[in-house]
Amino acid sequence: MNWSTLIKQFINYLRLERSLSDNSIQAYQRDVTKLRQFLEISNIEVSPTGINGDHLSKFLQYLGKLGLSPHSQARMLSGIKAFYSFLLYEEIIDEDPTAVFEMPKLDRKLPDTLNVNEIDSIIGAIDMSTPEGTRNRAILEVLYSSGLRVSELVNLRMNNLYFDIGFMRIRGKGNKERLVPIGKVAIKYLQIYIGQTRSEVKIKPGFENYVFLNRRGKNLSRVMIFTIIKDLSKKTQIQKRVSPHTFRHSFATHLIEGGADLRAVQEMLGHESITTTEIYTHLDRDYLRQIITEFHPRS
Repeated sequence: MNWSTLIKQFINYLRLERSLSDNSIQAYQRDVTKLRQFLEISNIEVSPTGINGDHLSKFLQYLGKLGLSPHSQARMLSGIKAFYSFLLYEEIIDEDPTAVFEMPKLDRKLPDTLNVNEIDSIIGAIDMSTPEGTRNRAILEVLYSSGLRVSELVNLRMNNLYFDIGFMRIRGKGNKERLVPIGKVAIKYLQIYIGQTRSEVKIKPGFENYVFLNRRGKNLSRVMIFTIIKDLSKKTQIQKRVSPHTFRHSFATHLIEGGADLRAVQEMLGHESITTTEIYTHLDRDYLRQIITEFHPRS
């Protein structure tokens, strides 16, 4: 049987025999769908009954690269375990591939992920009465709204902002460009910064096109972004390692846990296809904008 048929049967089982709530059923469905999406973008042609531990290990490693914390990965794995318990119960499979599966060792250097309340606390600690505060609010809104790398943020150019269509053109690793959607909240604070604060800065020659400037009229450094976030984290007394990359991981985590398509998140983060083939195709702008609108907490 194919994925669609078995997932449908699984949903019916959860609803009719286990009497789960709609929210719980949707969560289980998302977990299994994420595994299916991973196999598709990895060009791995395997039916649900052909999944093995190696497939699951690669799936969790991929989620780690996208930024999901070990806790989030374990929660997603529990949904997949429920799916295979169902298949075993219905005698569709003879052996559960998740039964003896161990969580792979993940990169311990991966920054902690912030929840939505923690994001709000850090952003809320900014003093908006100062020019630097207005700038810093725009910085954090952009980081969390679009999942940019810190290098992409400090090199963001004015002529790469397209507020009318809600996108930014980003130059990422390997000098490759991509279009990234930007939420309405981030656009709001970017426009406030550009119109009220940046316009008052005496810009040094050669730096006119950089979006984020220091008080001397030059573009901000990576170190400065780290310092801004570190100082704000201290104010909120959040007991986590918080860096610009934390916002990138939180962006990906909140989208994926909300139900966003793995392929769309991969596209927005600027990750290379995890296959060596051409199966991975770029998604259109309307679809990416829809993902942000539907699944991002600040949209």
